[in-house]
Amino acid sequence: MRLLTSLVTALVVVAALYGLVFERERLLEFAGVTSTPTDTPVAVAESPEVTQAVAETEPEIRRVSVVAMASEAQTIDSAVILRGRTEPLRQVDVSAEVSGKVISPPLRRGARVVAGQTLCELDPGTMKVSLAEAQARLLEAEVLATAASELADGGFGSVTRRVSAEAALEAARASVERAEDAIANLVITAPFDGVLEQDTAELGAYLSPGSPSGAHCATILQLDPIKIVGFAPEMLVDRIAVGAMAGARLADGRDVSGQVTFLSRSADETTRTFRVEVQVPNPDLNIRAGQTAQVGVTSDGAVAHLLPASALTLDDAGRLGVRHVVETDAGPEAAFAEVEIVRDTIDGVWLSGLPQTVRVIVVGQDFVTAGTPLTVTMREPDV
Repeated sequence: MRLLTSLVTALVVVAALYGLVFERERLLEFAGVTSTPTDTPVAVAESPEVTQAVAETEPEIRRVSVVAMASEAQTIDSAVILRGRTEPLRQVDVSAEVSGKVISPPLRRGARVVAGQTLCELDPGTMKVSLAEAQARLLEAEVLATAASELADGGFGSVTRRVSAEAALEAARASVERAEDAIANLVITAPFDGVLEQDTAELGAYLSPGSPSGAHCATILQLDPIKIVGFAPEMLVDRIAVGAMAGARLADGRDVSGQVTFLSRSADETTRTFRVEVQVPNPDLNIRAGQTAQVGVTSDGAVAHLLPASALTLDDAGRLGVRHVVETDAGPEAAFAEVEIVRDTIDGVWLSGLPQTVRVIVVGQDFVTAGTPLTVTMREPDV
């Protein structure tokens, strides 16, 4: 009985499968249902189930979350800001040219001196005697030269004797000039108006050029006008010109103004910066050498964006720039823009080379490259 039941069941299943596979159209017609061809694209396209299945099979675009800030370009004032220090316009170590003992009282450091003022006077010793001796020999040489010339002209003396006498005369004159110069150099004077940086040589000190004790008499600084020296980086030096007006703020808050008088043509080998000198009037000598200063040199205005310094990054080629957001058909993507630093301030850096309006990535810029899809969160420009 069980065997018969199993055979009947198997036959029913085979008949059902045969009808569904081979007689499907007739069965549907018998049931009154019109079938839609399987190759009809409309049915597939309009099927929600199929659409969902296709969407599930498409690869999901991975987007990187970043924080960006909107920035609008601004025209900044025409000034190049440098850091520097004050220096004397001139500084000279005045030394003795002849040996001798100082017989003048010293001038104390800080004293003002004028050009030609005596700083040190040396004891002449036997120099005056040497001058008198040279003058006597000069007189003798003049007489001998005159006599030799008259004898030669009258045919009673040789030309050689006349030439020798004239040579002796010139040597005697040179001896007199040398003795006079030595006596003149006994008085050491200031070469220009200035201030003594240290005391002049002490009374009784012996000055001798080339000796271990030295020949130093005094050190003079010229502080009016005074120089303010700044150091311009490579990216800013082309915006500075000799003759441009400049202002400076000293460490104590005083503001002074002057003019650029020197711009170096070669960079410092260590810092790669260029020396800039600004002369500033200092009639009261209130500005001392060695004070720190912030210098602003006038130049052409620039259009730039004020951004946080942390937004700066480097691309694969080592170029300095920022990464910003661009809109594409596929959504926001990252892009790189090379920039130049116009000015560095405590509020951020002024950068040129960007569009008028730009969304700069300020968080996450080091984790994306050009073309990376983004999920952007905006923040206020609170640099």
